[in-house]
Amino acid sequence: MEGKTFAKRLINWYTERKRNLPWRKTKDPYPVWLSEIILQQTRVEQGLPYWERFVDAFPTVHDLANAKEEKVLRLWQGLGYYSRARNLHATARHISNELNGVFPTTYNEILKLKGIGPYTAAAIASICFDEPAPVVDGNVFRFASRYFGIKEDISKAGSRKVFENTLKAEISEEQPGTFNQAMMEFGATTCSPSPSCNECLFQPECYAWDKGIQKSLPIKTGKTKVRDRHFNYVVFKQNERFYLNERDTKDVWGGLFDFFLIEGALGEEEVLQKLSLDLNLEEPFLEEVTEQVLHILSHQKIHARFYLICLDEHDAKRAAEKTTLKPYSIEEMLNLPKPKLIVNYLQRIGIK
Repeated sequence: MEGKTFAKRLINWYTERKRNLPWRKTKDPYPVWLSEIILQQTRVEQGLPYWERFVDAFPTVHDLANAKEEKVLRLWQGLGYYSRARNLHATARHISNELNGVFPTTYNEILKLKGIGPYTAAAIASICFDEPAPVVDGNVFRFASRYFGIKEDISKAGSRKVFENTLKAEISEEQPGTFNQAMMEFGATTCSPSPSCNECLFQPECYAWDKGIQKSLPIKTGKTKVRDRHFNYVVFKQNERFYLNERDTKDVWGGLFDFFLIEGALGEEEVLQKLSLDLNLEEPFLEEVTEQVLHILSHQKIHARFYLICLDEHDAKRAAEKTTLKPYSIEEMLNLPKPKLIVNYLQRIGIK
């Protein structure tokens, strides 16, 4: 298509059909940045209430910077990819303390912030500061590859530059932020994995439609290997107090709280035997063992079983001495940041 006709048609489509989302009503980089980080790996429908809770709890970047990490992780609970929350918090502190609360205004400067990659930097730079930096996310990869006929393998690092260069020639200089949001919106709706080609205004010029290869684009050959893990959670309870510890930051759910964990594909007898050897408990009472539940993450499948064990005062003290476990009341436990797997278990036993 000649000139910027593609951009004009796309922006017109977006203006008429865009979803009414609160972060689209401002050019303030703080709420826009929050939305972009929350919506990484997260659908809008799921992310919106989280964004609202964050803006309510932390109205400014200074409020987020001054918050305790535990509170930030607690609000993030259920979104997964908890490194996003930690990076968000660290960047808020940097902006608040080192930059006097002023967000960087260019793509290159925004890209230097912790937890911000090329896509997020381009989104903020274009939406908030009108810099014509094209965004490339999963939705844009799909739409652009189909429409322009780009056959680069998107699992390879160098392919992003090909897409960016193509879109630099098309992006609206006057409305770069609107163009970028329109690209993402079109890829998320009309040009979805199962595209609505008959409703697409770009159908006549679409490369994939012409060749009948919509389902073949974008090309992605590299697949992430999924790892199976077996978690045997021992839920120690003494009176109305539960024992939890903070997870290692180098493993999945780092920094969140969970129960005593014995990892491995073990049967009930093996778990109890290992528990006895490791902690040397004298009179533990096994109250319940759950059926195995499957908890799926992007790169891992967690096969989990929960063992609810009641302890007397002596065994509770011994468990605390031999581990990093600490006792929490039910109210305290509910306020701790926890993996969704743990939250689901607590809800199942009536603790909400």
